Amino acid sequence: MSAKRVASSSRQVGRVDDHPSISPDHLREAQAIFYGHLKRVGLKQTGQRDVILRAFLDTREHLSTDELYRLVRKRDETIGFTTVYRTLKLLAECGLASEVAFHDGVARYEAAYNRRSHHHMVCTECGRSVEFFSPEIERIEREIGRKNRYLTTSHSFQIYGVCEACQKRRHAQRK
Repeated sequence: MSAKRVASSSRQVGRVDDHPSISPDHLREAQAIFYGHLKRVGLKQTGQRDVILRAFLDTREHLSTDELYRLVRKRDETIGFTTVYRTLKLLAECGLASEVAFHDGVARYEAAYNRRSHHHMVCTECGRSVEFFSPEIERIEREIGRKNRYLTTSHSFQIYGVCEACQKRRHAQRK
């Protein structure tokens, strides 16, 4: 069930979501997680943080801070870049966002709440990425954790290579 979408940075992303959008119940659960984290770190729940949280959870893309900032500004022009940056870091701290690296030097984040663990294959030429699931990788994570007496909580796994379209383009250029 892979759907291809064009990310706001014009890179194509093959996305494999369990849920195409966040349900009202899951939104409330995510808010409770975020508000609990804010309380633990001594910060207040604010309307601006709520707007950022909702904008982030409403998209199913891999967003840079700049891309999220542009989305947030469409909803509330008073929110500054620093507020978006700091809130995104808070979302990552509490497990609602996870950082992904696509070999272009730009940190991107994706919603991690209520999503199956998945991995990315990234083209080093055009930046296109494909998400995939791998029970074998999940099993290896648990096994390595067990061997080293760790309770694993997450992992990051990206494969870099050259996509089919870029391979064809390379081949055509050689002729």
